[in-house]
Amino acid sequence: MKAITFAAGCLAASSALAQDAVLTVYAGDYIVSEWGPGPRIEEMFEARCNCDLQFRPGDLLPRLLLEGARTEADVVFGLNTDVTKQARESGLFAPHGVDLAPLTLPIDWQDDTFLPYNYGHTAFVYNSDRLAEPPQSFQALLDAPDDLKIVLQDPRSSISGLALVLWVQAVFGEEAEAAWAKLAPKILTVTRGWSESYGLFTEGEADMVLSYTTSPAYHIIAEDDRSKKAAIFPEGHYLMVELAAKVASTDQPELAQQFMEFLLTPEFQEMIATGNWSFPAALPRESWPEGFRELDLPETVLFYSEDEAAALRDESIEAWRRALSQ
Repeated sequence: MKAITFAAGCLAASSALAQDAVLTVYAGDYIVSEWGPGPRIEEMFEARCNCDLQFRPGDLLPRLLLEGARTEADVVFGLNTDVTKQARESGLFAPHGVDLAPLTLPIDWQDDTFLPYNYGHTAFVYNSDRLAEPPQSFQALLDAPDDLKIVLQDPRSSISGLALVLWVQAVFGEEAEAAWAKLAPKILTVTRGWSESYGLFTEGEADMVLSYTTSPAYHIIAEDDRSKKAAIFPEGHYLMVELAAKVASTDQPELAQQFMEFLLTPEFQEMIATGNWSFPAALPRESWPEGFRELDLPETVLFYSEDEAAALRDESIEAWRRALSQ
């Protein structure tokens, strides 16, 4: 009887320890907001892991670089392809160990450290009820009358803003600063982040807003509103992929690995489309939610490798700053 009691006690203690295991995931603020995918991710993963997933919101890479190997993070969720060079060179991340065969990205992806979970193309979104004839190309946007008003995000504080200056660089090359000078009179304001910009747009303060080709899916699915559209330009659209990475110094390596593998499961991929309003990285188009399958997609995808993005980042931001400060 004592042996049975002792064994039961050990089992209960072991179960309690497993339940008390904490996986700490650093994520951007938008991930853990009430409208972001964080709460759903937490619910789904905890049902699998018998653990406590705790998101820590805030700036990702600056915080990690400051903390170094002392970081409490086990996983980082929400990095993007324009900052992976600096992240990789920090030495803070371990190989993800996940089979990449399920990926359906529009580019080939072979990275063994940074794992994609969704993606989108940078685009200008407009309201067709307000702007019946939007610009049909990037050049047409530059040549549009100055009373066309757009809102953008600051590339020094916003990942979408950074994607835009790299997009302009990819399309216009050495003429990027001249392109910004032509666009400048049409810029109503530049906000620190995406939410502020998109709020101004939906409130009717601007004709177009820097966002993503996936943004109209939200209005279609959540609001049954098909008036919000992404202007698709023949020059191509800059691709931004969102990534997760496993921290090398994690004290929960098994849980961290389980989380990384979870990201490419059909269950997660089906959720992330409407959870983060982005294209899932490992689902074929026929498996996307219906509203996503309605979206217009660019024929030409523009993308910089991490070395190219790192080399062009400062130059592209400076061209933007000079043109807008005139």
